[in-house]
Amino acid sequence: MCWRAPTPAPRRCGASRSTWPSLCGEVAAAFAPRLASHPLRYSLVDTLPPGCVARGDRQRLGQVLSNLLGNCLRYSDAGGEVQVALALHGQQIVISVDDTAPGVPDAALARLFERFYRVDESRSRASGGSGLGLAICAAIVGGHGGRMRASHSALGGLRIGIMLPAHAPGDYHGDCP
Repeated sequence: MCWRAPTPAPRRCGASRSTWPSLCGEVAAAFAPRLASHPLRYSLVDTLPPGCVARGDRQRLGQVLSNLLGNCLRYSDAGGEVQVALALHGQQIVISVDDTAPGVPDAALARLFERFYRVDESRSRASGGSGLGLAICAAIVGGHGGRMRASHSALGGLRIGIMLPAHAPGDYHGDCP
């Protein structure tokens, strides 16, 4: 009897296993000139256990991070800070993107992920976007089995939290589910 290795399942929509520190580094590097010219300080706080990954479409997850960094550039005062934090909470990878002032009013927090919602209706589309970016981000994260949440940041601006299922690569089963 001949043994045949199982055929791997087909990947959908660019599915891969991505480490968040490397993805954050790539996105931050792409934004480095804009962060420097604004100026905004960028920092990454990574407390993920080694080997924790997120399954999904690396390009789309990068799009989420790019949108969030773009919003930080657009809405944070010059001289401020952007902090991305990576942590494992239970069986979820939590990515927090915090920025400095100005923040958003309490009443706006729950509506930030609605399509076409904009905190300041008087902003022109050229300077403030169409109000679709965070709705698209929420749809991408939801398609990966996760969710997003907005709250006030300890830095004085906005915190966007992304919660995604954590996975261990291959046979590694350390601290990751």
